[in-house]
Amino acid sequence: MKSITDIIGKYPYPRKVRHHASANLYIPIKDLEYIPLYYPPLIDSEAVQKAFINKLPPSAVDIGCGKCRFLLDYALSFPNENILGLELRKVLVDWAQNVIISEKIPNAWVYWYSAVNGLDFIDEDSINYVFYLFPDPWPKQRQQRRRLFSETFLQNVYRVLKPNGLLYLATDCDYVDEFHRKLLTQTNLFEFKTTDESQWNLPKTNKELFCIEKNIKRYKLICKPRK
Repeated sequence: MKSITDIIGKYPYPRKVRHHASANLYIPIKDLEYIPLYYPPLIDSEAVQKAFINKLPPSAVDIGCGKCRFLLDYALSFPNENILGLELRKVLVDWAQNVIISEKIPNAWVYWYSAVNGLDFIDEDSINYVFYLFPDPWPKQRQQRRRLFSETFLQNVYRVLKPNGLLYLATDCDYVDEFHRKLLTQTNLFEFKTTDESQWNLPKTNKELFCIEKNIKRYKLICKPRK
């Protein structure tokens, strides 16, 4: 069986990866006066059904999949789940697509996409798990409008999750965790609980491995839709 360590070693990450994407990419396409050439395209719902090598539809979604260590490890660890990644930085999407195609990983795919445009390309009540792990905290007041996590985001996730599906949230920032809890309470779309590692039982993201190495506290929530 392939291991994520072997894959990462075989396919080094691109040398220069910007931490942030252009500010325009955090704005829904409908709200832009003009669409820049570097803006990620919208996703065709029919194409999603055929995106994976195994030709099955997605059953898990990794929003903001970054360097894709979690996504690839998850696909290897859970071969019965089709995990779809969404990422703003095209250089990382190109890297991940090359790995998936070259290694013939049947149950993983990644799209270059800005999730502020919603999840309309995913069927209602079709997803088992949505992962939103270690998002950019955008700590400055003027930056916080770039945060994806919002009432609209939660409505989108609620729509695509099965009644017994789960939304996983993780951050290393206490103020982001507080922000998540506040919105979850306000919308009342999800029940949520703090979890420990024994309940989490998931692969690690690149960011989480860094937090473990530096002994940085992580905050994790498991959310279940009220359906």
